[in-house]
Amino acid sequence: MRQTLKILLIILVAFGLFYFLYDFHFKNIYDWFCNLIYISSIGFFLTHITIGIPLLLGLLFIHKPSGIPNSLGINKGFGKGFLIAFICTLPMLIGYSFVFKFNLNLSLNGILIGAILAAFFEELYFRGVFFGQIFRFTKIGFIPSIIIGAILFAFAHLWQSSDFSVLIGIFATTFLGAIFFAWTYIEWDNNLWVPIGLHLFMNLHWMLFSAGDNALGSIYANVFRAITITFTIVGTILYKKRNGIRLKINKNNLWINKNLP
Repeated sequence: MRQTLKILLIILVAFGLFYFLYDFHFKNIYDWFCNLIYISSIGFFLTHITIGIPLLLGLLFIHKPSGIPNSLGINKGFGKGFLIAFICTLPMLIGYSFVFKFNLNLSLNGILIGAILAAFFEELYFRGVFFGQIFRFTKIGFIPSIIIGAILFAFAHLWQSSDFSVLIGIFATTFLGAIFFAWTYIEWDNNLWVPIGLHLFMNLHWMLFSAGDNALGSIYANVFRAITITFTIVGTILYKKRNGIRLKINKNNLWINKNLP
């Protein structure tokens, strides 16, 4: 119990500092880097590294430096994670190619920021650090571990609209998305590259075919997104069942993680 309280306190403080920088100083830091380097994607990358310093310090209080990659799940199979993610997101790619027109205005810089870097840092910070450290290394179960992080993840996307009904839709969509990414992270052997890849390809397919102006999107955009999520969940369950592998998220760790000593 003492270890659980220690890790929980460290993560809450570290993430509180991170969220303060994210919410109030992201634009200023981003503008400063862009004025210094003149390449927005590099500025975006350096800004996320800068505001992520409190999270790195938090990890150093919990793990030895050599243990941090494993604690995040970034030492797992990169290629396997992205292959799984690409296969699972094929319904979005195929569906959007039939329903929407290809976005001819999409730039490489836009892809770097909106798909690659956004997916990497959001999954690294929200799933790898906040959710992952609490669920994997404390007695706190999946549901309480995911709720706070999922809410914060959803709030981080509310800047995309000022219309109340759209805000509710964005909140619900990103909240459920956070739960989905956390579930795939754990079920695929704590391999963070799986949710990073899923997030990246889902963002990329969305951008390639202009499926929507924000995270909510249109009806057709959400139909194929829902099919992709269902395909991923069912495929994961069937793969594990066929190979005799138990689901990691089960009654023993939904509320209290009884799998930890």
